[in-house]
Amino acid sequence: MADIDRLTEVIEPEANALGFDLVRVKMMPSEAGDGGMALQIMAEDPATGQLVIEQCAALSRRVSDRIDELEEQGDVLVEGAYHLEVSSPGIDRPLTRPKDFANWAGHEAKISMDKGFDGQRTYKGELKGIEGDEVLIEDAKAGEVKLDRNQIHSAKLVLTDALIAATQPLDTSGADDIEEEKADD
Repeated sequence: MADIDRLTEVIEPEANALGFDLVRVKMMPSEAGDGGMALQIMAEDPATGQLVIEQCAALSRRVSDRIDELEEQGDVLVEGAYHLEVSSPGIDRPLTRPKDFANWAGHEAKISMDKGFDGQRTYKGELKGIEGDEVLIEDAKAGEVKLDRNQIHSAKLVLTDALIAATQPLDTSGADDIEEEKADD
């Protein structure tokens, strides 16, 4: 298995060199259905909160070159076969950093706690922000709750009309030129 902390140490400077913020590094089963693994990297351009395809490609090339360079020096970061997936976090983005919980306060979120957590395991409701290492959420069942960020297994925004309205469009150039065709009946 790959050491995510070590991978993050290698990947983050490459993202930062391109002006991007690293959102998440994760090893997961490949969606290709080949039984392999995927190294998933999510990053964002701080100006837009997203990445366009050219930015994903640039980050993918940089990370791939850096990992290859380290492997040639004998530092194997990922055992076995894998493929690299670089993406934008999307609208219903994962919340992984303290600033994510602060920046997206006021929007609906779903938070799942680690298995060893004592109490309700899943919370869904309005994200209220973060105080120190405690994430605040107004859960539909439990009311306002403070959760230890270190015990959060996963957190993400829930796709709502308010979230869509608050999210900047990536690139609308050419959108005015789109013509709809009517299907023949």
